[in-house]
Amino acid sequence: MTGEVTKIDIVELDGKLERMADGIENILRCQSKMSEDVAKIKDAIYNPEEGLYARIRALELWKAQTDKIGWVIITSLIGLGCATVWHTFFK
Repeated sequence: MTGEVTKIDIVELDGKLERMADGIENILRCQSKMSEDVAKIKDAIYNPEEGLYARIRALELWKAQTDKIGWVIITSLIGLGCATVWHTFFK
């Protein structure tokens, strides 16, 4: 009986080892796919020409320029308003 039990135990162990090896292979495949995905994400964020940081930098420059233009327009309108009031009351 111990011979049969040993053979059954060995067969069960062999099956479990095969399942574990299949699981490890699956993990390796998933890990390599995940590594590729992380590399794509890194490229999308840190690419100096088209990445997220480059886009944010471009938006910040655009915002700074539009702020300057806005201040010039507001200052001009205030100046024109003051000139109109001055000419209306004092001439």
